[in-house]
Amino acid sequence: MMMHRLAVAPGVFAALILCGAPAPAGAQPAYPYLRIIAPAAPGGGWDQTARVMQQVLQRIGVVRTASVENIPGAAGTIGLARFISAERGRGDVVMVTGLIMLGGIVTHGSPVTLHDVTPIARLMGEYEVLVVPAASPIRSLQDFIRTFKERPESISWGGGSAGGSDQMLAGLIAEAVGVSPRRVNYIAFSGGGEAMSAILGGQVSVGINGLAEFQPQMEAGTVRALGISSGERLPGVDTPTFREQGVDVDFESWRSLVAPPGINRPDLERLEKATEVMARSPEWREMLARYRWIDRYLAGEEFTRFAEAEETRVRSILTKLGLTPDETTSFAATGVYSLLVLIGLAFWTGAAVREMIRAPLSPKPEVVTTPGWRSAALIAAGAGLDLVLMEHAGFVIASVALFWLTARAFDQRHPARDALFAFGISVGAYLLFVRVLNVTLPAGLTARWF
Repeated sequence: MMMHRLAVAPGVFAALILCGAPAPAGAQPAYPYLRIIAPAAPGGGWDQTARVMQQVLQRIGVVRTASVENIPGAAGTIGLARFISAERGRGDVVMVTGLIMLGGIVTHGSPVTLHDVTPIARLMGEYEVLVVPAASPIRSLQDFIRTFKERPESISWGGGSAGGSDQMLAGLIAEAVGVSPRRVNYIAFSGGGEAMSAILGGQVSVGINGLAEFQPQMEAGTVRALGISSGERLPGVDTPTFREQGVDVDFESWRSLVAPPGINRPDLERLEKATEVMARSPEWREMLARYRWIDRYLAGEEFTRFAEAEETRVRSILTKLGLTPDETTSFAATGVYSLLVLIGLAFWTGAAVREMIRAPLSPKPEVVTTPGWRSAALIAAGAGLDLVLMEHAGFVIASVALFWLTARAFDQRHPARDALFAFGISVGAYLLFVRVLNVTLPAGLTARWF
């Protein structure tokens, strides 16, 4: 009898774990320590998911101690590259990923992809919300659409990483209302906390992100939701869908979990089992309800096939929106303006250096090396201001600073004339790129002028 009890005890324990029950007292957790990588700054969806996993895994006894590590940048591809290189073969670390990273990989032409890691499971889905600050003059989605259609570049959209689900949704909304997605003035932030500060501070016209990230501010009344990307109204969410307001957009983001490359089969099976236990636990379902996430658990070959199909779909969407490396004409991807600036700087710097070299040979006593060094310093200052001002102040203001200082480097007699010339050239270049060539440039503080 005792032999029989001992024989069935492990099976009973495994059944308890699979049902989500806490491990019996004294039982050894599957993982004494597990690291969860969130490839984004704190405050966003990946960070939120990682910290919810941390809580649930510890509460159900599958992991004794779990930690969360944030690695922000480039839609998660910086974290992905580090995960692949630094964690190869390890069985005690996982990374949160999903649709946003797929978009970032396609948009940035990343040399590392999700094919380089080991898939574990899709965890959940989430609908996205378009919001404005409470003090915004935009009162409804129709107000927003009217302004956006009249002057697309005057509306700045604040959201997550470039090419991610937020920018995809912004492009789909633009297309649905008859505006070229290339004219969307999208400002990417590396984390939800940074994006939220910009939205609440009025630094962007509208914000776009997952429902869970915006829900506390929606309930507090600090932001006003204009629409949600679900196909039908969500219970308990007093926000109309885009479709019921005449914008034919239905969009859902998703998140998943991956292991490092080179992991051995026993370690992978342990991670898969721990993830399944978590996904089937009452504690996890409680979190899904709290954050209004959708249960989309999918593992094994089915998840692998889903991820491959999603990569094709994402590439198709981003190509249509003009955001893939081979199609895009955005400022960040083409570097057209950057190339022109570098050519100009090379020419002007060469002239300054030539002046410095020739200055000591000149027989005129008033010609010394100082003006040459001053010219080089002014050009360097212009280039530095251009880089600093470009993202926040916009193309026109940054270019005016660069061109004016460059002109001053060679002739300081006509500052007003040089300023007018710099302004005219900058505005002309902006209009040429944006209106004629459909190249997206940062509008910044001049958004409402053009």
